[in-house]
Amino acid sequence: MISDAMRMRMNEQINRELYSAYLYLALSAHSERANLKGTAAWFMAKHTEEMSHALKMYRYLLDQDAAVALTAVAAPPPAPDGVLAMFEGTLAHEREVTSAINDLVDQALSEKDHATNIFLQWFVTEQIEEEATVKDIIGRLQRFGDKGQGLLLIDNELGAAAKTMGQADSADAGA
Repeated sequence: MISDAMRMRMNEQINRELYSAYLYLALSAHSERANLKGTAAWFMAKHTEEMSHALKMYRYLLDQDAAVALTAVAAPPPAPDGVLAMFEGTLAHEREVTSAINDLVDQALSEKDHATNIFLQWFVTEQIEEEATVKDIIGRLQRFGDKGQGLLLIDNELGAAAKTMGQADSADAGA
């Protein structure tokens, strides 16, 4: 059983994960309207991934006999102009999520809540991967550009990566 303080903070993190999903859904729609099908697919795969993160936390709370308290999810801001700006915003957002996960780990450690600490380690590792992936995309956009042929190349790569992400999500769901 987890403390009331941890339950409240985990519920806040569920909301944060749902917001992430909502943000990526909005970026997918923006990309789709800009005829960037690969970028749209990548953000849609991120949407699905963030939903699964929220559901993992939801399930954990229920398994710990703790109440799930869903609250309103804030609307994402308007999508910025340009693919590079979208990914720079994505990196800033992922860094905020990393900080929130780290705060949850700190809370679990201070409470000697070993089960929650172990549960959260998956998210710590996931955030390392999330930030590294987005930093790589930003690096490629800075090197090759977010217009013309450079953008076409990167958009195609993001579309291929989205297919791989979707396969990984399917494998995780079966685990």
